[in-house]
Amino acid sequence: METYQAVFKRKEVKYLLTEAQLTALRPALETHMEPDAFAHSSISNLYYDTPDFRMLRRSQEKPVYREKLRLRSYGVPDEETQVFPEIKKKAEGIVYKRRVSMPYGDAIRYLSRRRPCEDGQIFQELNWMLISYGSLAPRIFLSYERDSWKGREEPSLRLTLDRDILWRTEALDLQRGAWGEPLLEPNQVLMEVKISNAAPLWLAEALSENEIFPISFSKCGRAFETLCKKYINEMEMKRYA
Repeated sequence: METYQAVFKRKEVKYLLTEAQLTALRPALETHMEPDAFAHSSISNLYYDTPDFRMLRRSQEKPVYREKLRLRSYGVPDEETQVFPEIKKKAEGIVYKRRVSMPYGDAIRYLSRRRPCEDGQIFQELNWMLISYGSLAPRIFLSYERDSWKGREEPSLRLTLDRDILWRTEALDLQRGAWGEPLLEPNQVLMEVKISNAAPLWLAEALSENEIFPISFSKCGRAFETLCKKYINEMEMKRYA
């Protein structure tokens, strides 16, 4: 089995930029960075939550501590494809990710509590989340095309570029493939800089020169906001029908 990183602890700073801004930024990136071992990947996620979206509603309130549970695959899985049940936590600006790898069919059964609990520290944390929330199930699908870069001189520096971000709340099965509503405008790119400490000076200067500024942005949070707006609009239409 291929090795994978099970535990992450880092800052993740996000930027929403246009293709033109990315083109202007690219010379600096190519000077100091290079594609990593997974230069391009098609990523699909199922976000789990309660029927009333307790985790997502809490996350939208921007508390000091927030958490999410998702199932991630690279490409469209079959029953035996290795996928990643993952807990994502954020506390005081630091992102913590803890994940395990298992076949897709087993992961679905495990997360729906139709498969016995597994051993190990990360599985214990997953088990606690499944038990404490009680009624977790897939609620939102999210997919995107990702380009990944790493620092030439700074191995801990990572940068990702996400395009074609799609979301849906139906057909919540990773085997159904990537389709849904777009989350961004056609010429927008979501960039994430993943760092252990401060960003290097060259990157800070390049971002400033191209007027690229950090934003607060959650892909799943934005999808949830859109879902809420749709619900409100539907209620308003029924009210005045």
